[in-house]
Amino acid sequence: MAGSKVGSIGEYIREQRTRAKISLRQLADVSGISNPYLSQIERGLRKPSAEILQQIAKGLRISAEALYVQAGILEAREAETDVQAAVRADLLLTERQKQVLIDIYGSFLKENEAAGVFPAEHAAAEGPAAEAAEGEPAADEPAMGERTEPAQDGREEVG
Repeated sequence: MAGSKVGSIGEYIREQRTRAKISLRQLADVSGISNPYLSQIERGLRKPSAEILQQIAKGLRISAEALYVQAGILEAREAETDVQAAVRADLLLTERQKQVLIDIYGSFLKENEAAGVFPAEHAAAEGPAAEAAEGEPAADEPAMGERTEPAQDGREEVG
């Protein structure tokens, strides 16, 4: 009964539990799943349902989606950036906080893409943004050391 995916989900859960410094018994208490059943999942002897994975994710304070992907229930999304991976791995944030941060970050990426703003490592290959990447201020930014003064209407004016 223990296929490669089942074993890998158990290994993944054990790894996440260890990283979170939570004992099997503590995870059982916070997730509402019996200690023996969790042990069997971690050892690859049982295949947990989506509902059980959701409870485990809640107990580990990780994304249920990550567990679904590991278990083969969901297809993996496009590759995550380092920022997204760091947010998802942060044990101090709730799932809602993680999702809000990732959504905001995603909107910034889309906005930058639409505006033609690219990361520094891609700037040379991408054209006009290369100037800003090489230390030159963009056309709408003041040069280093240049003073900015508030305009009559309260906005800053380069001067």
